[in-house]
Amino acid sequence: MTATAHSRELLKIAVAAAESKAGENLIALDVSNPLPLADIFFIVTGRSERNVVAIAGEIEDQLIEAGHKPLRREGRVAGRWVLVDFGDLVVHVFHEEEREYYALERLWKDCPVIPLELTSGSSAAAVAATDNAEAPEVGEDSEVSEKSEIND
Repeated sequence: MTATAHSRELLKIAVAAAESKAGENLIALDVSNPLPLADIFFIVTGRSERNVVAIAGEIEDQLIEAGHKPLRREGRVAGRWVLVDFGDLVVHVFHEEEREYYALERLWKDCPVIPLELTSGSSAAAVAATDNAEAPEVGEDSEVSEKSEIND
């Protein structure tokens, strides 16, 4: 199984939004084979908490503007790892330190990398992972609903 055309269209919007807010080390992984609930993990790095929140916010805004509603968002308050779930596309925006520590590219290393059309000098290469990466703690779960506020 491979990522659908719909999920690739979501990815294209997310990539442009991430680049517009100086997102770094952009990488997309096709997780459709091992993970039946999503097609693509899009991973981006921000240099500061403010940058992480700005990148995640811009991706969310652009996808909403294109008619795609988020199902869930986590981590926006802390600004260290923001996850925005759009169903077929799950966006992970990391602070540099968390990106290296959690090393999602290493955890999902068997999944194919989806080539990205980058307009800036952003690197699509994965950040080197540490050998002592552990699973993140559960917390800050929030579902986005019709009545809920999008900003946490």
